[in-house]
Amino acid sequence: MPLPSSRLLNALAFLGCLLLMLAALYLEHVEGLEPCPLCIVQRICVLLFGLLCLAAALHNPQALGRRCYAGLAGLAAAGGLAAAWRQIWLQGIPPEELPACLPSLEYMLEALPFQDILRLVLHGTAECAEVKWTLLGMSIPEWSLLGFIGMLLLVAVQLLRRD
Repeated sequence: MPLPSSRLLNALAFLGCLLLMLAALYLEHVEGLEPCPLCIVQRICVLLFGLLCLAAALHNPQALGRRCYAGLAGLAAAGGLAAAWRQIWLQGIPPEELPACLPSLEYMLEALPFQDILRLVLHGTAECAEVKWTLLGMSIPEWSLLGFIGMLLLVAVQLLRRD
């Protein structure tokens, strides 16, 4: 069975990212779950991946362009996977070993240099370790990890296809 076109795969990936973002916004605005710093990083990675897939679907490049889009999308997915993995790790360590909570993002933007903000956000906090919601026994970062694995599989297909 032949692979679907690169354009179709990218359009479907964009729609998948759109659904992930709608689910995240539902959990935040309807269920009242505030995203932690690592959740925000994962959202940014989903947005980047989705926008790159949308651009690739609209542009519909040949082999070299397809690989460039896939490579950039792969970097976004790998960043999201790393953030989800870190959050899952934080959820598994004892509470007394967790890093302290961070000040608000607004305060950090006013008071700290960007590299310090980035380091603190990527390090994660006790807030990131809370399991506030589960579906089928899996937490939000565990579901995110599966999503990022799926994104990386799509990237592999796009990089390895011959047409």
